[in-house]
Amino acid sequence: MHGDMVEKEVEPRTGVHVPMQIGIAELDKKLASCGVTTAYAALSFIGASVTSGVLRSEDHTSDIIETIAGMKDDLLVDHRIHARFEVTFTPAIAMLQRLMDAGKLHLISLMDHTPGQGQYRDVELYIARIAKERGMSVAMASEIVGQRMAGREGQGDVLNALQDLSARARACGIVLASHDDDTLEKVELVHGLGAVLSEFPVTLEAAQEARRLGMHTAMGAPNALRGVSYSGNLSARRAYEAGLLDMLASDYHPASILPAVLGLAQVRDGGLAAAAALTSANPAAALGLTDRGAIEPGLLADLVVADRQPVARVRATFRAGRMIYGDGTLAPVLKAERFEEAAAGRYRLA
Repeated sequence: MHGDMVEKEVEPRTGVHVPMQIGIAELDKKLASCGVTTAYAALSFIGASVTSGVLRSEDHTSDIIETIAGMKDDLLVDHRIHARFEVTFTPAIAMLQRLMDAGKLHLISLMDHTPGQGQYRDVELYIARIAKERGMSVAMASEIVGQRMAGREGQGDVLNALQDLSARARACGIVLASHDDDTLEKVELVHGLGAVLSEFPVTLEAAQEARRLGMHTAMGAPNALRGVSYSGNLSARRAYEAGLLDMLASDYHPASILPAVLGLAQVRDGGLAAAAALTSANPAAALGLTDRGAIEPGLLADLVVADRQPVARVRATFRAGRMIYGDGTLAPVLKAERFEEAAAGRYRLA
């Protein structure tokens, strides 16, 4: 439900762009090889800036969405769109509304990446990161961060705009999520707007409040695998141990999903079944995907065959009963009367 890989596939190095169709097709193969059958491309509506470049500009993001829509029937994985809306970039609201009305969005998250709160509570750490990633001096990065913080103060009250956007999302049947929740007040605010999912809560208290309010919680598979957040925030492993984690997202590294699940299976009661539900039944339920997420009669046969020794590895991936990835170690035998049905991707568990 949150995959940060599309933008990097179409701009593999800063300022180096490849044709979108090539980047998306390559990502599609990677996801299938990691056992992913349904993917939400997390695309940012944040506006072009020195720190984000054109990569996350409104027009560039819209182009990616249109390209994915045009390729959808030829891709291995079921690709959906997760629109990441930066609440300080209100000019994007009109485009989001058009995309919602056209049925091209499936999940919207409300973000505020202004330094000094949320994910970037440690301003000095954020300045150092920007300087390193963009190859600029610390002084220049500090000036840019200061401008962003000042710009947030000048935005005034955006609550009315968020209420309108949230109402439109609900009317279109689109799931609304919050992002980087760090305080009880923020969780209560986004819940009041209609958010049913808290993705990447940065404090244990925020995750607890989300649970109290009946919201689903999601965190990154790389965080769970490593046992620590790269930005120093809440550990996904700690959240799982506390019973506060419902879903694992691929985030920026889909290869982390399988080993993260196997690792979490060892840390609390429920074992592999409970850990595997973080990437199957739980996200399907949270996102309203009633035709998948479990191995049951009548549901899509989305399946993964995997080894855990000597290292966690996906051996084969099936989407709707059709093999979309295989590493050569599995030779599936399909009943002759089901072959055409499976090849067309219409096979369901019976």
